[in-house]
This record gives sequence, C-alpha cells and structure tokens, in this order.
Amino acid sequence: MSHLSSRKGPASEPGQSPDRGYFAEVYALVRQVPAGRVVTYGQIAAALGDAKRARVVGWAMRACPEDVPWHRVVNSRGGLSLGPAHGGVNLQRALLEDEGIEFDAGEHIDLRVYGWQVPARGNCRERSAQ
Repeated sequence: MSHLSSRKGPASEPGQSPDRGYFAEVYALVRQVPAGRVVTYGQIAAALGDAKRARVVGWAMRACPEDVPWHRVVNSRGGLSLGPAHGGVNLQRALLEDEGIEFDAGEHIDLRVYGWQVPARGNCRERSAQ
C-alpha cells in the first residue's frame, strides 16, 4: 500500500484512492484563484476541511493537470516551493510577475497584498462538484 492510499481523505470514485478525490477538490479550488492573487497550501487544506493536510495539497500540486494555475500556490511565508516538475521557482516567479505580483527583497510575496480570500468551505465544495 502506498503512503498516499493509506491516508484518509474525502470519498472518491470506486477504484480510486481517497487522495485522488481530494486532489480533484484541490484542483477545483486552485482553478478559482484569480490572476494576480496567490493562495497557500495551508489555506487550500483548511478550505477543504483539514488544515493539517497542507503537505497533501503539495503532493496534489506536483501532479496537477496543465489547466490548473499551479503557480498561484505558495508556501505559508509567501515563498515559492515548487521544484523542477513545473519548471522550477524561476518559471513560477516569472508567471506571477507577469500577473503583476511583486516580490520583496527576501524573495517573498506579501500575502496581505496578494493573498486570495479562499471561499467558505461550503462554497468551495459546491464549486468543486461542478
């Protein structure tokens, strides 16, 4: 059994690991993040009902489909964390800068300025089911 399938997660389709259903919810939420805004792994996990699953959100982002704006997800300090699977932090930074997001001297994004207000859990779940 893999470490992914052994973790609890929301109900999923028959034959899918629980995290596959969770990954789909993560992707649905990330697709809602508007250009020029960012969200943290922890915010996504909390919006989906378990703030302790930020690491699982990270796993989801490493495997996300091409239509998910992965570059808009940052760490809790407003820093870039994605590795070479998506082109690395240089590509992520370039994409964010193209959307008007600025970085401070410490290479971080001011989440008070550019952070996105995640919808309440009920709204998030409704949209991910569409």
